[in-house]
Amino acid sequence: MSERPCTIAVTGATGHIGGEVARILTDAGVPLRLIARSVSRLPQLPGTETAEAAYSDHDRAAAALTDINILFMVSAAESADRVDQHRTFIDAAVSAGVRHIVYTSYLGAAPDATFTLARDHWATEQHIHSAGISFTFLRDSAYLDFLPALAGADGVIRGPAGNGAVGAVARSDIARVAASVLTNPDSHVGRTYDLTGREALTLAEVAAIITDVTGRETVYHEETIEEAYASRASYNAPDWEVDAWVSTYTAIASGELAVISTAVEDITGRPPLTLRELLSTSETGTDA
Repeated sequence: MSERPCTIAVTGATGHIGGEVARILTDAGVPLRLIARSVSRLPQLPGTETAEAAYSDHDRAAAALTDINILFMVSAAESADRVDQHRTFIDAAVSAGVRHIVYTSYLGAAPDATFTLARDHWATEQHIHSAGISFTFLRDSAYLDFLPALAGADGVIRGPAGNGAVGAVARSDIARVAASVLTNPDSHVGRTYDLTGREALTLAEVAAIITDVTGRETVYHEETIEEAYASRASYNAPDWEVDAWVSTYTAIASGELAVISTAVEDITGRPPLTLRELLSTSETGTDA
Protein backbone atom coordinates (compact mmCIF):
# COMPACT_ATOMS: atom_id res chain seq x y z
CA MET A 1 0.00 0.00 0.00
CA SER A 2 1.28 3.44 -0.88
CA GLU A 3 2.26 5.71 2.02
CA ARG A 4 0.64 8.66 0.28
CA PRO A 5 -2.85 9.46 1.56
CA CYS A 6 -5.70 8.14 -0.55
CA THR A 7 -7.83 11.16 -1.45
CA ILE A 8 -9.38 10.04 -4.77
CA ALA A 9 -12.28 7.61 -4.94
CA VAL A 10 -13.36 5.86 -8.13
CA THR A 11 -16.77 4.29 -8.64
CA GLY A 12 -17.71 2.00 -11.51
CA ALA A 13 -14.37 0.17 -11.43
CA THR A 14 -16.16 -3.12 -12.05
CA GLY A 15 -17.11 -1.69 -15.46
CA HIS A 16 -15.14 -0.50 -18.45
CA ILE A 17 -14.75 3.24 -17.87
CA GLY A 18 -14.25 3.18 -14.12
CA GLY A 19 -11.96 0.19 -14.41
CA GLU A 20 -9.83 1.85 -17.07
CA VAL A 21 -9.62 5.06 -15.03
CA ALA A 22 -8.48 3.03 -12.02
CA ARG A 23 -5.81 1.26 -14.09
CA ILE A 24 -4.49 4.48 -15.61
CA LEU A 25 -4.19 6.15 -12.22
CA THR A 26 -2.65 3.19 -10.41
CA ASP A 27 -0.13 2.78 -13.24
CA ALA A 28 0.80 6.41 -12.55
CA GLY A 29 1.26 5.62 -8.86
CA VAL A 30 -1.86 7.43 -7.66
CA PRO A 31 -3.38 5.81 -4.55
CA LEU A 32 -7.11 5.22 -4.92
CA ARG A 33 -10.14 3.97 -3.08
CA LEU A 34 -12.40 1.86 -5.28
CA ILE A 35 -16.06 1.83 -4.28
CA ALA A 36 -18.48 -0.82 -5.50
CA ARG A 37 -21.63 -2.64 -4.46
CA SER A 38 -19.55 -5.82 -4.33
CA VAL A 39 -15.83 -5.44 -3.66
CA SER A 40 -15.23 -9.03 -4.77
CA ARG A 41 -15.84 -7.89 -8.36
CA LEU A 42 -13.25 -5.11 -8.23
CA PRO A 43 -9.97 -5.41 -10.15
CA GLN A 44 -6.94 -6.21 -8.05
CA LEU A 45 -4.74 -3.14 -8.46
CA PRO A 46 -1.67 -2.12 -6.46
CA GLY A 47 -1.96 0.86 -4.14
CA THR A 48 -5.74 0.74 -3.89
CA GLU A 49 -8.17 0.58 -1.01
CA THR A 50 -11.67 -0.80 -1.42
CA ALA A 51 -15.01 0.04 0.14
CA GLU A 52 -18.44 -1.50 -0.34
CA ALA A 53 -21.48 0.72 -0.81
CA ALA A 54 -24.47 1.16 -3.09
CA TYR A 55 -25.46 4.56 -4.40
CA SER A 56 -28.84 4.15 -2.71
CA ASP A 57 -27.37 3.53 0.77
CA HIS A 58 -26.56 6.96 2.21
CA ASP A 59 -24.87 5.83 5.41
CA ARG A 60 -22.62 3.19 3.87
CA ALA A 61 -21.75 5.54 1.02
CA ALA A 62 -20.81 8.31 3.44
CA ALA A 63 -18.60 5.88 5.37
CA ALA A 64 -16.97 4.69 2.14
CA LEU A 65 -16.20 8.29 1.19
CA THR A 66 -14.66 9.33 4.51
CA ASP A 67 -11.39 11.27 3.98
CA ILE A 68 -11.96 11.43 0.21
CA ASN A 69 -11.42 14.80 -1.50
CA ILE A 70 -12.02 13.93 -5.16
CA LEU A 71 -14.75 11.58 -6.37
CA PHE A 72 -15.11 10.05 -9.82
CA MET A 73 -18.79 9.26 -10.04
CA VAL A 74 -19.77 6.98 -12.88
CA SER A 75 -23.50 7.14 -13.50
CA ALA A 76 -25.45 4.22 -12.06
CA ALA A 77 -26.88 1.44 -14.16
CA GLU A 78 -30.01 2.46 -16.05
CA SER A 79 -33.09 2.05 -13.87
CA ALA A 80 -36.36 3.75 -13.10
CA ASP A 81 -34.94 5.18 -9.86
CA ARG A 82 -31.46 6.10 -11.08
CA VAL A 83 -31.85 9.82 -10.32
CA ASP A 84 -32.90 9.04 -6.74
CA GLN A 85 -29.82 6.81 -6.35
CA HIS A 86 -27.61 9.59 -7.68
CA ARG A 87 -29.10 12.17 -5.33
CA THR A 88 -28.59 9.91 -2.32
CA PHE A 89 -24.95 9.25 -3.25
CA ILE A 90 -24.23 12.93 -3.89
CA ASP A 91 -25.73 13.85 -0.53
CA ALA A 92 -23.56 11.18 1.09
CA ALA A 93 -20.48 12.62 -0.62
CA VAL A 94 -21.29 16.08 0.69
CA SER A 95 -21.82 14.79 4.23
CA ALA A 96 -18.51 12.92 4.05
CA GLY A 97 -16.64 16.08 3.09
CA VAL A 98 -15.88 15.33 -0.56
CA ARG A 99 -14.90 18.62 -2.18
CA HIS A 100 -15.03 17.83 -5.92
CA ILE A 101 -17.13 15.43 -8.02
CA VAL A 102 -16.19 14.42 -11.57
CA TYR A 103 -19.43 13.04 -13.00
CA THR A 104 -20.01 11.10 -16.22
CA SER A 105 -23.01 12.84 -17.74
CA TYR A 106 -24.41 12.74 -21.28
CA LEU A 107 -24.10 14.96 -24.32
CA GLY A 108 -26.93 17.48 -24.50
CA ALA A 109 -28.16 16.76 -20.98
CA ALA A 110 -31.31 18.84 -20.57
CA PRO A 111 -34.81 18.50 -19.12
CA ASP A 112 -36.23 18.22 -22.65
CA ALA A 113 -33.46 16.16 -24.29
CA THR A 114 -34.73 13.79 -26.98
CA PHE A 115 -32.77 10.89 -25.48
CA THR A 116 -34.80 10.24 -22.37
CA LEU A 117 -31.88 9.16 -20.18
CA ALA A 118 -30.08 12.44 -20.89
CA ARG A 119 -32.83 14.00 -18.78
CA ASP A 120 -31.66 11.85 -15.84
CA HIS A 121 -28.16 13.22 -16.28
CA TRP A 122 -29.45 16.80 -16.32
CA ALA A 123 -31.34 16.16 -13.07
CA THR A 124 -28.16 14.73 -11.53
CA GLU A 125 -26.12 17.73 -12.67
CA GLN A 126 -28.70 20.03 -11.13
CA HIS A 127 -28.50 18.19 -7.81
CA ILE A 128 -24.71 18.55 -7.77
CA HIS A 129 -25.16 22.27 -8.46
CA SER A 130 -27.67 22.64 -5.65
CA ALA A 131 -25.41 20.70 -3.25
CA GLY A 132 -22.86 23.49 -3.55
CA ILE A 133 -20.00 21.10 -4.26
CA SER A 134 -17.20 21.71 -6.78
CA PHE A 135 -17.67 19.71 -9.98
CA THR A 136 -16.55 18.75 -13.46
CA PHE A 137 -19.13 17.25 -15.82
CA LEU A 138 -18.00 14.90 -18.58
CA ARG A 139 -20.88 14.86 -21.06
CA ASP A 140 -20.16 11.74 -23.08
CA SER A 141 -21.61 11.16 -26.51
CA ALA A 142 -22.88 7.70 -27.41
CA TYR A 143 -20.21 5.02 -26.94
CA LEU A 144 -18.31 4.23 -30.11
CA ASP A 145 -17.75 0.71 -28.76
CA PHE A 146 -21.49 0.04 -28.74
CA LEU A 147 -22.24 0.97 -32.34
CA PRO A 148 -21.47 -2.53 -33.72
CA ALA A 149 -23.82 -4.00 -31.10
CA LEU A 150 -26.73 -2.07 -32.60
CA ALA A 151 -26.84 -4.66 -35.37
CA GLY A 152 -28.99 -7.70 -34.79
CA ALA A 153 -27.93 -11.28 -35.50
CA ASP A 154 -28.92 -10.69 -39.11
CA GLY A 155 -26.46 -7.79 -39.43
CA VAL A 156 -29.20 -5.15 -39.62
CA ILE A 157 -29.20 -1.96 -37.54
CA ARG A 158 -32.85 -1.01 -37.14
CA GLY A 159 -34.08 2.27 -35.74
CA PRO A 160 -35.66 5.66 -36.46
CA ALA A 161 -32.38 7.58 -36.82
CA GLY A 162 -33.11 8.95 -40.30
CA ASN A 163 -30.05 10.55 -41.87
CA GLY A 164 -28.88 11.99 -38.58
CA ALA A 165 -25.29 11.57 -37.45
CA VAL A 166 -23.64 10.72 -34.15
CA GLY A 167 -20.19 11.81 -32.97
CA ALA A 168 -19.71 8.73 -30.82
CA VAL A 169 -16.70 8.48 -28.50
CA ALA A 170 -14.67 5.46 -27.38
CA ARG A 171 -14.91 4.52 -23.72
CA SER A 172 -11.12 4.42 -23.53
CA ASP A 173 -11.00 8.08 -24.58
CA ILE A 174 -13.51 9.02 -21.87
CA ALA A 175 -11.34 7.19 -19.34
CA ARG A 176 -8.22 9.07 -20.46
CA VAL A 177 -10.00 12.39 -20.02
CA ALA A 178 -11.35 11.43 -16.61
CA ALA A 179 -7.93 10.32 -15.37
CA SER A 180 -6.39 13.59 -16.51
CA VAL A 181 -9.09 15.65 -14.79
CA LEU A 182 -8.84 13.64 -11.57
CA THR A 183 -5.12 14.25 -11.26
CA ASN A 184 -5.53 18.01 -11.71
CA PRO A 185 -9.10 18.85 -10.70
CA ASP A 186 -8.41 22.47 -9.81
CA SER A 187 -7.83 23.20 -13.50
CA HIS A 188 -11.29 21.88 -14.36
CA VAL A 189 -13.48 23.33 -11.62
CA GLY A 190 -16.94 24.23 -12.85
CA ARG A 191 -16.24 22.99 -16.36
CA THR A 192 -18.60 20.95 -18.53
CA TYR A 193 -16.92 19.07 -21.37
CA ASP A 194 -18.62 17.54 -24.39
CA LEU A 195 -16.68 14.33 -25.05
CA THR A 196 -17.07 13.12 -28.62
CA GLY A 197 -15.15 11.34 -31.31
CA ARG A 198 -13.62 13.28 -34.17
CA GLU A 199 -16.22 12.39 -36.78
CA ALA A 200 -20.00 12.32 -36.93
CA LEU A 201 -21.41 9.32 -38.79
CA THR A 202 -24.85 8.32 -39.98
CA LEU A 203 -25.88 4.78 -39.13
CA ALA A 204 -25.60 3.89 -42.81
CA GLU A 205 -21.97 5.02 -42.65
CA VAL A 206 -21.48 3.09 -39.42
CA ALA A 207 -22.81 -0.06 -41.10
CA ALA A 208 -20.53 0.42 -44.10
CA ILE A 209 -17.43 0.81 -41.89
CA ILE A 210 -18.31 -2.28 -39.85
CA THR A 211 -18.70 -4.26 -43.07
CA ASP A 212 -15.43 -2.98 -44.51
CA VAL A 213 -13.27 -3.51 -41.43
CA THR A 214 -14.71 -6.72 -40.01
CA GLY A 215 -16.10 -8.41 -43.10
CA ARG A 216 -19.44 -8.86 -41.29
CA GLU A 217 -22.10 -7.66 -43.70
CA THR A 218 -23.98 -4.90 -41.89
CA VAL A 219 -26.68 -2.55 -43.15
CA TYR A 220 -28.93 0.13 -41.70
CA HIS A 221 -32.70 -0.15 -42.02
CA GLU A 222 -34.66 2.96 -41.09
CA GLU A 223 -37.75 2.32 -39.00
CA THR A 224 -40.60 4.66 -38.23
CA ILE A 225 -41.08 5.41 -34.55
CA GLU A 226 -44.14 3.17 -34.54
CA GLU A 227 -42.16 0.34 -36.12
CA ALA A 228 -39.38 0.82 -33.57
CA TYR A 229 -41.74 0.37 -30.64
CA ALA A 230 -43.41 -2.61 -32.30
CA SER A 231 -40.13 -4.37 -33.08
CA ARG A 232 -39.03 -4.06 -29.44
CA ALA A 233 -42.32 -5.11 -27.87
CA SER A 234 -41.26 -8.77 -27.68
CA TYR A 235 -38.67 -7.93 -25.02
CA ASN A 236 -41.46 -7.07 -22.55
CA ALA A 237 -39.27 -4.34 -21.08
CA PRO A 238 -40.73 -1.56 -18.92
CA ASP A 239 -41.94 1.55 -20.73
CA TRP A 240 -39.08 3.76 -19.53
CA GLU A 241 -36.53 1.32 -20.95
CA VAL A 242 -38.21 0.99 -24.32
CA ASP A 243 -38.47 4.79 -24.49
CA ALA A 244 -34.73 4.96 -23.86
CA TRP A 245 -33.97 2.42 -26.58
CA VAL A 246 -36.08 4.19 -29.19
CA SER A 247 -34.94 7.68 -28.22
CA THR A 248 -31.32 6.61 -28.76
CA TYR A 249 -32.21 6.69 -32.45
CA THR A 250 -34.55 9.68 -32.44
CA ALA A 251 -31.83 11.73 -30.71
CA ILE A 252 -29.58 10.92 -33.66
CA ALA A 253 -32.34 11.85 -36.09
CA SER A 254 -32.86 15.20 -34.32
CA GLY A 255 -29.20 16.18 -34.80
CA GLU A 256 -28.59 16.46 -31.05
CA LEU A 257 -25.76 13.88 -31.16
CA ALA A 258 -23.98 15.22 -34.24
CA VAL A 259 -21.81 17.46 -32.04
CA ILE A 260 -18.04 17.25 -32.52
CA SER A 261 -15.81 18.59 -29.76
CA THR A 262 -12.02 18.86 -29.44
CA ALA A 263 -12.15 18.29 -25.67
CA VAL A 264 -10.59 14.81 -25.70
CA GLU A 265 -7.49 16.01 -27.53
CA ASP A 266 -7.41 19.34 -25.69
CA ILE A 267 -7.31 17.61 -22.30
CA THR A 268 -5.22 14.52 -23.06
CA GLY A 269 -3.04 15.68 -25.95
CA ARG A 270 -4.17 12.76 -28.11
CA PRO A 271 -7.08 12.70 -30.57
CA PRO A 272 -10.00 10.35 -29.95
CA LEU A 273 -10.37 7.13 -31.89
CA THR A 274 -12.48 6.83 -35.00
CA LEU A 275 -14.80 3.86 -35.52
CA ARG A 276 -12.47 2.46 -38.16
CA GLU A 277 -9.50 2.70 -35.80
CA LEU A 278 -11.41 1.13 -32.92
CA LEU A 279 -12.61 -1.79 -35.04
CA SER A 280 -9.18 -2.28 -36.58
CA THR A 281 -7.49 -2.56 -33.17
CA SER A 282 -10.23 -4.94 -32.00
CA GLU A 283 -9.80 -7.14 -35.06
CA THR A 284 -6.03 -7.31 -34.71
CA GLY A 285 -6.06 -7.60 -30.95
CA THR A 286 -3.74 -4.61 -30.55
CA ASP A 287 -4.06 -2.01 -27.79
CA ALA A 288 -5.71 1.24 -28.82
